[in-house]
Amino acid sequence: QVQLVESGGGLVQVGGSLRLSCAASARTFSSYAMGWFRQAPGKEREFLAGISGSGDNTYYADSVKGRFTISRDNAKSTVSLQMNNLKPEDTAAYFCASRLGIVIQNKWWDYWGQGTQVTVSS
Repeated sequence: QVQLVESGGGLVQVGGSLRLSCAASARTFSSYAMGWFRQAPGKEREFLAGISGSGDNTYYADSVKGRFTISRDNAKSTVSLQMNNLKPEDTAAYFCASRLGIVIQNKWWDYWGQGTQVTVSS
């Protein structure tokens, strides 16, 4: 069982930046791929970014490529999402997820955090 706890959400103006963090309880954290998702009201949960266990490989949805950066610190069992140039359409609940093995760009991950709200105001 892996527990994930997100932090760093909040209210930000258009064009601003936020950094989300996710702390994991996994004993072998580097064995897990990590991902970030978001879900806006009435919409499907959307894959945003993923990173391999080693951190060598990263993957991004087209909607955030060039604006968001995923990174991880295996010594601290954390994964982060740096979000720049935020837009109103980025407003959503953001979730951290983990799974053994490779990154997959769909919702079928093994473990999920409780989510943190990001609101971008214009």
